[in-house]
Amino acid sequence: MSLWLIIGLGGFIGAILRYWISGWIQSGFVTFPFGTLGVNFFGCLLLALIMYTSEYRGFVGMETRAFLTIGVLGSFTTMSTFSFESIELLEQNQYILFGLNLVGTVTICLLAVYLGKVLVTITGLK
Repeated sequence: MSLWLIIGLGGFIGAILRYWISGWIQSGFVTFPFGTLGVNFFGCLLLALIMYTSEYRGFVGMETRAFLTIGVLGSFTTMSTFSFESIELLEQNQYILFGLNLVGTVTICLLAVYLGKVLVTITGLK
């Protein structure tokens, strides 16, 4: 199968998962975008696990890696939604929530990647 079709199929799956999981996380929260924050954290953690295990152990082949990382996780995690929600908070004069979203997203996503690397290292997959 062509690589662009593999990535497109992964993107389709990732977008549906993002819609479902972020909606599930967000239910009950009105103002702060916990749904987007949650999928971005989880996606970064999974990305780190896949990238580090495939880099160190050859865990998956090139097509599977592209399907999972570029396709599924590329559409599962979402910079565009994060950006839109941040601007919405600014326009609503929610400056503290804007700052928390900005700093929180960057911090939690970097921590997720680091946690993924640590998990790969301590489980011996490195």
